[in-house]
Amino acid sequence: MDRITNIRKTIVFAGFLNLICTPGISQEQKHDTIRASKVYEIGEVVVTGSRNETDVRHLSQTVSVINRIDIEHAMQPSLLPVLTEQIPGLFVTSRGIMGYGVSTGAAGGISLRGLSGGTGRLMVMIDGHPQYAGIFGHPIADAYQSFLADRVEVLRGPASVLYGSNAMGGVINIVTRKMHDNGVNTNIHMGYGSYNTLESEFTSRIRKGRFSSVVSGSYNRTDGHRNNMEFEQYGGYAKLGYEMIGNWNLRGDINITHFNASYPGPITAPLLDGDQRITRGVTSFAIENNYEQTSGGLSFFYNWGKHWINDGYTPSKEEKPQDGRFNSRDNMMGVSLYQSMQFFKGNRITAGIDWFRYGGKAWNEYVSGEHIGTTSDLVNKHENELAGYVDLRQNIGTWLTFNAGLRADHHSRVGLEWVPQAGLAFHLPHTIEMKASASKGFRYPILREMYMFPPQNPDLQPESMWNYELAFSQQLLNGRLTYGVNLFYIDGKNLIETLPNPNGSGMLNQNSGEIENSGIELQAAWRISQYWSVDGNYSYLHMKNPVLAAPKHKLYTGVNFNYRHWDISTGIQYISGLYTQTDPIKTEEFVLWNIRASYQACRWLNIWARGENLLAQKYEINAGYPMPRATVMAGINISF
Repeated sequence: MDRITNIRKTIVFAGFLNLICTPGISQEQKHDTIRASKVYEIGEVVVTGSRNETDVRHLSQTVSVINRIDIEHAMQPSLLPVLTEQIPGLFVTSRGIMGYGVSTGAAGGISLRGLSGGTGRLMVMIDGHPQYAGIFGHPIADAYQSFLADRVEVLRGPASVLYGSNAMGGVINIVTRKMHDNGVNTNIHMGYGSYNTLESEFTSRIRKGRFSSVVSGSYNRTDGHRNNMEFEQYGGYAKLGYEMIGNWNLRGDINITHFNASYPGPITAPLLDGDQRITRGVTSFAIENNYEQTSGGLSFFYNWGKHWINDGYTPSKEEKPQDGRFNSRDNMMGVSLYQSMQFFKGNRITAGIDWFRYGGKAWNEYVSGEHIGTTSDLVNKHENELAGYVDLRQNIGTWLTFNAGLRADHHSRVGLEWVPQAGLAFHLPHTIEMKASASKGFRYPILREMYMFPPQNPDLQPESMWNYELAFSQQLLNGRLTYGVNLFYIDGKNLIETLPNPNGSGMLNQNSGEIENSGIELQAAWRISQYWSVDGNYSYLHMKNPVLAAPKHKLYTGVNFNYRHWDISTGIQYISGLYTQTDPIKTEEFVLWNIRASYQACRWLNIWARGENLLAQKYEINAGYPMPRATVMAGINISF
């Protein structure tokens, strides 16, 4: 009897969906659009490698693009999981089902070819503007939510000629969303799953004539898979744009995220009261021009952050609650002016000027103990950079593009740094592309290394490296099959390390480190039929000196199926030779199996579910922080 009742309920529910779902464009038409957009286009345009819109084939460095459909297909509130899957050589540390946090035991460390954003050697940008904490010099992983991005462009290798310090290992550029056609589009995303995890997002986009706007908001939370591992996040984004008469555009935006995170400490020494309250914000304004022979823009940006951290205590070690609370306020502001000009056919010269000011104040506030009610300053400092650069691109016939660039970057404390790069892009028969490049990357010492906490050293000098790279790619079967191979060699010097003080006791930050990394990266995608596709990537990294969170082997393979109302994908990721600690050495090896599925119930309603680590692997990415076993999430998307 119960079985018959359930069948009746299912029939009634299906009839209800058919009744309330007003038909619009057919789902078959929608999936045809999606399938077409997933095929790699020969003339794909990017902005990250040249400041202006450029066919990716003419760049001598490799830029990978994750588009909006890829982001939505991943069904993740954060952008970083999809980048870990789709970009060879890129890896992001994690410690739980949601939330990365900051400070001790934090995750969200982004590395590319063994160069880590946690040490300021990899830059994250939003619309070409640097995004990192002004004092600590590293990205804040929880600030990069999926609702921000129209697409994400990842340049593998140094980008210091265009973007200066901190871009020595590469850049991740989040290109924000916009409305391309007249009308109103509203999306609501909601999901719930393991460990009382909730994710929600709202986005409304409007375009009417020359005016456009985007407004987004999100709320995410989880109890976490361990005690004292709660995470809660609020996010909001607003963007306004106006197309002026005569090929000129105005745009401005603001993005704020706040999160409360608890970290439980390693399982060998659990923490209590390990709490964080973090607010990050960014705003920018730009005026841009776009003519047939020239394009450019003037932009201003301002980033800010407020951190409150209680480092907690370990009762098993008979520790007592901390007397002090870490507080900081940091900011970074900048102005960028550039213009790209075409003087004759096949030529493009881009010249620009950047000015950055970054820094902040950090202090301890005592809430108990003998210093209760007082504060002690840790740092209160700002520094400046002023740079000019020129980038040249010249087509030689139809088969060769020559690229060269030079940056002169002046730091208020260190002085002048020269940054060159050069490369060739060959356009060969049978849709073969070959590239060769040599580029310098650098970074200035960050304020934490110079002025905060022993072993600070105010006399530190810039780090620098050279990246040499060869790349080969080809498209076959009218673009349905694409593949590519990259070979690279990195030679770096003056890396900042913490070593015994040669002039006394204790430890001291010193420019004595070297890096020598080499590797290979493979990437392929095949649209087998109208309904089936497969894709994959692999990276091998050889490091002379072990680096945390940089796996030796990283492999991802995925299968995608979409037919009428259904869209199903599954993928396997294999990680080997992942250093979770270097003293003593500890490495991890694991296999993760994920699956995602969605059903388009009608024009405006999509039902989705995803499962992660379905093999219930036991593994760690951060030493002492075991990752959750199998987890599931499910929810709905509403569009109107």
